[in-house]
Amino acid sequence: MGMSGPTPGFTRKSRRRPFALTSEINVTPFVDVMLVLLIIFMITAPLMTTGIQIDLPQAKTQSLNEAIEPLTITVDKEGTIFIQETAIPLEALTEKLHVLTNNNPDARLYVRGDTALSYGDIMSVMAHIGTAGYTKVALLTDIPPPGARATKGTKKASSSEKVR
Repeated sequence: MGMSGPTPGFTRKSRRRPFALTSEINVTPFVDVMLVLLIIFMITAPLMTTGIQIDLPQAKTQSLNEAIEPLTITVDKEGTIFIQETAIPLEALTEKLHVLTNNNPDARLYVRGDTALSYGDIMSVMAHIGTAGYTKVALLTDIPPPGARATKGTKKASSSEKVR
C-alpha cells in the first residue's frame, strides 16, 4: 500500500484567485436598442402627421403671418365638413364655432375647400359662418410656383379675406 501524494499543481494551501471586477460599461446593447428605436421613429413619424388631404385652388396672393392660429374649416371633395380635424355635420357648424371661439364674432376663421367642389358647396358653408355672426372669414388657396399657370402646385397657404 503506497501512499499517494497530491496531484501535481494542486496544493491545499493554494487559493483560487477571485475574478477581478471590471469598471467598464458595455454600451453595445444600449446602442443596439437606440438604433432600433431610431428606425421605428423614422418609419412612424411621417404616419403621425394627420390632416385632411384636399387640393386647394391657386391664386397669386401674399401669405399671411399671424401669431395666433385661427380655426380652419375644411370641406373635402366628398363634401364632409371639418373644424380643424374633427368632422361635423353642416347643421352643427355654427354651434360648434360658438363653443370653440367662446362666442367671439371677431375670431379669425379660414375656410379651405377642395377644387373638386362646386362653388355652391363652399358658399353654403360660408353662409352658415356668416349667419353665425363671424366677420373675419378668409378663403385659403395655394400659391402657384413662379412662372407657372394656376394649376395644382405647392401647398403654401394664402388668403383673400372677406370682411362683412
